[in-house]
Amino acid sequence: MRKLLIKNGTVVTFQENRLVSKNTDILIEGQKIKKIKESIPSQEADSIIDASNMIVMPGLIDTHRHNWESIVRNIGADWTLNNYMQHIYFGNIGSRLRPKDAYIANYFGALEALNAGVTTMLDWSMIQSPEHTDALIKGLQDSGIRAVFAYGLPGTEDYCNPASELTHPKDSYRVKKEYFHSNDQLLTMGLAIRGPETSSWNATVQDINMAKDLDVLCSMHLGVGVSGIESKSISKLYEHNLLSPSINIVHANGNSVEDFKMLKEFGASISVLPEVEMMMGHGYPITGKVLSAGYKPSIGVDVVTSVSGDLFSQMRFMLQAERARRNQEILDLGESVDNLSLKAKDIFEFATKVGAKDLMLDKKIGSIEEGKEADIILIDTVDFNMMPIIDSVGSVIQFANPSNVDTVIVSGKIVKRNKKLIDV
Repeated sequence: MRKLLIKNGTVVTFQENRLVSKNTDILIEGQKIKKIKESIPSQEADSIIDASNMIVMPGLIDTHRHNWESIVRNIGADWTLNNYMQHIYFGNIGSRLRPKDAYIANYFGALEALNAGVTTMLDWSMIQSPEHTDALIKGLQDSGIRAVFAYGLPGTEDYCNPASELTHPKDSYRVKKEYFHSNDQLLTMGLAIRGPETSSWNATVQDINMAKDLDVLCSMHLGVGVSGIESKSISKLYEHNLLSPSINIVHANGNSVEDFKMLKEFGASISVLPEVEMMMGHGYPITGKVLSAGYKPSIGVDVVTSVSGDLFSQMRFMLQAERARRNQEILDLGESVDNLSLKAKDIFEFATKVGAKDLMLDKKIGSIEEGKEADIILIDTVDFNMMPIIDSVGSVIQFANPSNVDTVIVSGKIVKRNKKLIDV
């Protein structure tokens, strides 16, 4: 079994309440982290990475991305949500992809994510046929990323219709059997369902029950725009005992602190996508509401049709949007802002540890710990925009960008080294 040694790095983890450990070595054996300590002998490894000027941290985790849209990047720099739905769904761009287009789109999108230090994503997919499904999955497989492939419905005219009885196709069972028969692999399966705001209640219940039968994560958009405020969808899911750790709610901008307490009670997760929400008219990002409920959100990119595809940008948007909201509340009281309640380390946790939990992968990834799989990235600290390093976590959140990602390791395999992707 191949052994890789990362030497002399500044390691950011959550182990034993120590966030940062300097001059630390990590020994990776096969897929897993074998040792974390100072001065591991070099002879224990087959190969060595000198991390003397690197921040060594868990790979970033994006809990919601429509990955195929990589091939129409920046088509909607001035789109509202309605513009986006009209152009991408409802029988338009998304429905016109051939299977070979779908493969290229998912492969390219996954490489973009890896290049930016995202080692895991939930790919909220849109399916036109079994051939498209197979092509999308192969694109992820060939990239080397870790992903939850969330199987979705075709983006036809009936896609966003609260009266629609359309449910997930039975091909979901073939897909699970053929591609996701084991949890001990980089790709796992989910269902990307429309939920009670864009399909009928009966269809929603059937889709959730299918996810339970398949034993996979079930993700849905809720609480978006004016209709999201009026729908009370989380309350309805709660009342019908449909919330669980396998339920992932996306956006939820119109929902309340009480709604998020319901999610917390059942362990259902919430993904915040700050940049697109502020841009397209979903509503203000609900980071503060989730925290007020005593819960923690994860973070995602959503759509590169309109917003940046790296999680560094999204982490900054999440941090500063919530700080701005809270600061204005204080200023409106005629008081000065003497403390920032949301810290950089909180955002770091949302993009790593919380993301792993929300994708039900926290036993494998999300932190640098002995026994976990080695999903690790190295950030170059001698780039102009990074030095000097006074606060390692603050530097990652406030200053880093994809160009600073020197090395990316997924399940013990190096997929980016010396700032270049390998074997692409």
